[in-house]
Amino acid sequence: MFKGLGNMGDMAKMLKSAQDLQQKMADLQEEMHTIMVEGSSGAGLVKATCTAKGELKGLDIDPSIFNPEEKEVVEDLILAAIKDAQTRAQERSQQEMNNLTESMGLPKDIKFPF
Repeated sequence: MFKGLGNMGDMAKMLKSAQDLQQKMADLQEEMHTIMVEGSSGAGLVKATCTAKGELKGLDIDPSIFNPEEKEVVEDLILAAIKDAQTRAQERSQQEMNNLTESMGLPKDIKFPF
């Protein structure tokens, strides 16, 4: 008659695991604001730094590229560095999420809504 109560313990365990995962994911989302990645272009003449969330935090531009006749080239290098940093940020974010899900015993390719 009370055989089903054993499954209640399993359900409570699953709920606890889900709550742990939710907290760890919230912590990771917060940490993504402090993880920095760097993208570059022009063989390192332009470097862009952003958070793992993709928020641009800084640019480092080698002064040798400032030639008024090549304004468009400089602009292209800046955009390329920013795009590279944002791509690296997205990759890092996915890597961190994979590490979290694997540490929880979940498949690394599981998709979450963020």
